[in-house]
Amino acid sequence: MSITTVGRRGQATRSGEPRKYSLDAVILTMAIACGLTVANLYYAQPLLALIAATFGISRGAAATVVTVTQLGYAVGLAFLVPLGDRLDNRRFACWALLAVAVALAVAALSPVFPLFLLMSAIIGVTSVTVQVLVPFAARLAPAHQRGRYVGRVMSGLLLGILLARSVASVAAATWGWRSIYLISAVAMLLLAAALWRILPSRPPATSTGYGRLLASALPLIRAEPVLRRRALAQAMMFGAFSCFWTSIAYELISAHHLSQLGIAVFALVGAGGAAAALIAGRLGDRGLGRPVRGAAIALGVAAMLLAGAGAGSLVLLAVAAVLLDLAVQANHVLSQRDIYGLRPDASARLNTVYMTTVFIGGAAASAVSGALTEAAGWTAAALFGAALAALAGLVYGYDLARGGGPRTADASSDPAGS
Repeated sequence: MSITTVGRRGQATRSGEPRKYSLDAVILTMAIACGLTVANLYYAQPLLALIAATFGISRGAAATVVTVTQLGYAVGLAFLVPLGDRLDNRRFACWALLAVAVALAVAALSPVFPLFLLMSAIIGVTSVTVQVLVPFAARLAPAHQRGRYVGRVMSGLLLGILLARSVASVAAATWGWRSIYLISAVAMLLLAAALWRILPSRPPATSTGYGRLLASALPLIRAEPVLRRRALAQAMMFGAFSCFWTSIAYELISAHHLSQLGIAVFALVGAGGAAAALIAGRLGDRGLGRPVRGAAIALGVAAMLLAGAGAGSLVLLAVAAVLLDLAVQANHVLSQRDIYGLRPDASARLNTVYMTTVFIGGAAASAVSGALTEAAGWTAAALFGAALAALAGLVYGYDLARGGGPRTADASSDPAGS
């Protein structure tokens, strides 16, 4: 099998060999791929009321779709993503996309809720292509520009997260809520073909067997305190994010009487948070990761408090959504920048530990927020989200008290100096 390499300008290679593409073109393709794939995890959030009505279930039961999808993603992170250090990333990503396409198609056609719930879990498991591509991008980028390139990929990922809710709502209003799953299934097939053509092949970073590879992630947890702290803090931040977006659709429908198209417009407002990825990545490259992380966590707490206090105002809720997205994404990009610089030969396993922790936090928060919304309303869910962000602040404070841990992480991920 011929090996695709990355050149400065796109050019045809000898007959029968893959084409060469510039690093910028490869990173752009990765950003688009991450956005389209991660969107699969969020399509259900604005559709929960419609899903509940279709299957004749309660709002709390419908919210389990989000929880199960995120838990499925955590399973994929724990058991599939480590293979990114063992297998050719290009082939791995393409096969995962084919699998998620099948799961999406079955979900679209599911006649009963248990089958739909099962497919939601499989969609989560097979959408882990994102977490293979992000560390792949970090490996391709020059060390002193890692934050910039990871930020570009993460911008695509965040746009996928934020636009997923708007696209799902528009599709539901136009063709019914099931249509988005069929549309995404087709998109995954097209994306697999595009990635196969443009991505460079990446030789395995290790020849370790699968069992030993999984087991080797555990020593990383013990050996890397920066990894532990970044993962725990982002789990709390993502929990606040999940709290907001799992419960907000019910609030918008019941208190503000928005239609699915209205929800689409509201979700679109939050897309402004995508700018945080590029800005945070560049600030991290300049050695400002520590203060920016602190500001991001404080902003997350303020955003959730604003969301709870401003429940009667669509404008305040929209402002809270933008601020929360900015906060969560900035902290996420800087955290990933730090952990990818710890051990470049174990980037997939580091990412496994980090992202599994993050999505377990998000899944737990989604389950709790769904129950809180049904029992006590939106304000209770928002206050819960604020408490989660405040816990991230405690982790950050402990990080500072350790005497320069964050600064060390910043330096280690930028050998050229910041």
